[in-house]
Amino acid sequence: MRIFSPMPTGSGAYIVHKSLEENINGFHLYGYNPLITLFPPLLYLYTNYKNAEIIHTSPDYAIYTRLKKAKLVITFHSYMLDEELYSQVSMLKRMHYRTDLRWNIKRALKTAAAVTAVSQYTAKLVKEDMNYKKEVNVIYNGIDVEKFIPKKRNNGRIKVLFAGNLKQNKGIKLLPIIAKELEKTNIDIYFTSGLRNKSHIKQTDNLISLGRIKHDDMPSLYQNMDILLFPTLREGFGLVVAEAMACGLPVVSTNCSSIPELIDDGKGGYLCAINDHSNMAEKLNILASSPDLRNTMGLYNREKAENVFSLKTMIRKYEELYSSLI
Repeated sequence: MRIFSPMPTGSGAYIVHKSLEENINGFHLYGYNPLITLFPPLLYLYTNYKNAEIIHTSPDYAIYTRLKKAKLVITFHSYMLDEELYSQVSMLKRMHYRTDLRWNIKRALKTAAAVTAVSQYTAKLVKEDMNYKKEVNVIYNGIDVEKFIPKKRNNGRIKVLFAGNLKQNKGIKLLPIIAKELEKTNIDIYFTSGLRNKSHIKQTDNLISLGRIKHDDMPSLYQNMDILLFPTLREGFGLVVAEAMACGLPVVSTNCSSIPELIDDGKGGYLCAINDHSNMAEKLNILASSPDLRNTMGLYNREKAENVFSLKTMIRKYEELYSSLI
């Protein structure tokens, strides 16, 4: 197979497609700077793999990367046209989403030989909002469960991790509030700046910046933590959550979008209402006070990651999809 995959760098979607390149013969990933999409026709410069049988990319700008003789596969890693996200972006972006981006996605859906989504939630959004009648295959993002593995930590202050880009839709405004509510506990919250570092959070005694962490270093970071905190507002999948699960961490997150497909409330962690910082702080306190509970929930998440979100499962499903098109 000859598969060409142009993807914007600095995102979880790029990481997923990098995994496809590393595990599927004939898969070639071409990363490009997201700023190029300010003038999408420039993406034609990335269509230099003339012998491609399949083009696999995200839908937003797929029409600028397709080749006439190649089958187009588009994967919805998220859905930017989600009305619930509009309040989190500027007026200019809202105009962009409702006009040219919507047009781009409609064109991609019409020309695609296959459409996939990374969660049931995202697939449902696409079908309903776009009135799309054809099949949307759900293929969960896969985690290398031989690389992301649990490791027993020494006892001490409880380390809570937030990982991801510091964007409003990730719920980052809650981190200082939760940290303040946990000031008199033995809990510290650590946060990364993500792959696209545009926003900043002021550090405090128990809210500590780790800066930008390379993805290759993420397994050891999870292994040095006790709990994952993920107060997202909307999520197409939740790659960070799945990685933390594979490393045996319990998770405190929001009961929204795709997250309930990953975290089983009360078994692998706790799901709280959007923006409910008090409940999140309470759940962190519960987990911090019980090593046995953290261990039980962590083991549950590890087993689910192996059975549902493994890299091998994702690779197999994409290989089957590609083979069906050639």
